[in-house]
Amino acid sequence: MLKPKNIIDLGINIDHVATLRNARGTHYPDPLKAAQLAEEYGADLITLHLREDRRHIKDADLIAMRPLIKTRMNLECAVTPEMIEIACQVKPHDVCLVPEKRQEVTTEGGLDVIGNFDNVKSSTQRLLQAGITVSIFIDPDEQQITKAKETGATVIELHTGKYADTSGAEQAKEWERIKTAAKFAYSIGLKVNAGHGLHEGNVEAIAEILEIAELNIGHAIVAEAVFKGWKAAIQDMRTLMLNARQRAMNQKH
Repeated sequence: MLKPKNIIDLGINIDHVATLRNARGTHYPDPLKAAQLAEEYGADLITLHLREDRRHIKDADLIAMRPLIKTRMNLECAVTPEMIEIACQVKPHDVCLVPEKRQEVTTEGGLDVIGNFDNVKSSTQRLLQAGITVSIFIDPDEQQITKAKETGATVIELHTGKYADTSGAEQAKEWERIKTAAKFAYSIGLKVNAGHGLHEGNVEAIAEILEIAELNIGHAIVAEAVFKGWKAAIQDMRTLMLNARQRAMNQKH
């Protein structure tokens, strides 16, 4: 199925390719090669998270990748002086500001923009002045979305982790929460992305939310690639997303 213009984008997060590499301290698998092949196989952008503890992506990966990414580089980073400085030097196309705790296995929730407003706003403004599009990774909450817009950011990414970790009625309730948040954010002029915990078994319902422009997915695609290869894992995810979005568009009309 060919992708109609702007129907929904797939960002491939390559962090866990680096996780595999770092597990043995080898030079392989190479995150740069993963990024280049992902673009070849249909990724609309490449997402990577330079954590403060450098547990997967390293500074050298970021620097090597920047001039070679042909689509968009979306750098996820914490709201710290070090990370904002690195972002301004490297100048990725997009920066997604995320919360970060040293002890967590992965990002556990959205950034508390309300509680950290001054820091988030000043960091956002600095990135914007450097010519970088800023996204803020937040929970599907109207107050957080409103505050995110007040920072000057033009994009939010809704945290889908709770949706991904639940099932049945609880998951349906969380899906409604995400849908309501996406509609609200879109109505006030924000571009709406989403991600975290999405995989082939749960991505379609999120892709059906018409206000969501982009999904960023990494761990599930790397995991599927173990069994069916990088190309098939990316293209199968993309097909699920696009078909779900097309169904939602057809139902609307």
